[in-house]
Amino acid sequence: MRNTILFFLLLVSTFTVNAQKDSLQLGDRYADDQLYLSVSYAQFLNQPQPITRSGFSYGLSTGFIKDIILNKRGNISIATGVGYGFDFFNHKLKVEEINGNTIFSSSPSSSNVFKSHNLEFPIELRWRTSTARKYSFWRIYGGVKFLYNFSNTFKVEENSTVAKYKNISNYNNFQYGLTLSAGYDEFNINVFYSLRPIFNNATISGEDINTSILKFGFIFYIL
Repeated sequence: MRNTILFFLLLVSTFTVNAQKDSLQLGDRYADDQLYLSVSYAQFLNQPQPITRSGFSYGLSTGFIKDIILNKRGNISIATGVGYGFDFFNHKLKVEEINGNTIFSSSPSSSNVFKSHNLEFPIELRWRTSTARKYSFWRIYGGVKFLYNFSNTFKVEENSTVAKYKNISNYNNFQYGLTLSAGYDEFNINVFYSLRPIFNNATISGEDINTSILKFGFIFYIL
């Protein structure tokens, strides 16, 4: 059902964008309403001392973002949008949910996988070299992205035993971070750095767990 809803929203957005381009009034002012798709390599940062670096991890996101023009030429704007993001982490922090309490530990022999599904709300300050007639251009977009997590799953595999814990109690469902995108035409580099730890009131061996997320990769904008 969730995949059907996402497909419907993207389909409606595509028709909206095409309709806008067909009816665009050429002149000084214009807007670049866009679909976006990003593919990122991801890592946990600020892990507690006993935890080693994460294995191969990645993030995917897609959505629609709309311009609010700030100047007559139309090359500076504020943009707001909504989207969906999926994160996959192969990591060494063992996370279990027992009797409503989240337990964190370090186990070198365990295999741990974390998956999350988020609603995304990006806000960007945008600068670009485009015009109403020019669709290939340089851009620098910086801003903040707010995330609402509606599903998270931690999978622990140890000694041929597999356990899954869904929507753990110590997970911060509301998160936010800084974003930066820069490049030319559809191909652009993208960085996300979270400013809020993903866990709330979490400790391991008396040490606070301030795990945050860094993602960097490519983002593609489609007019």
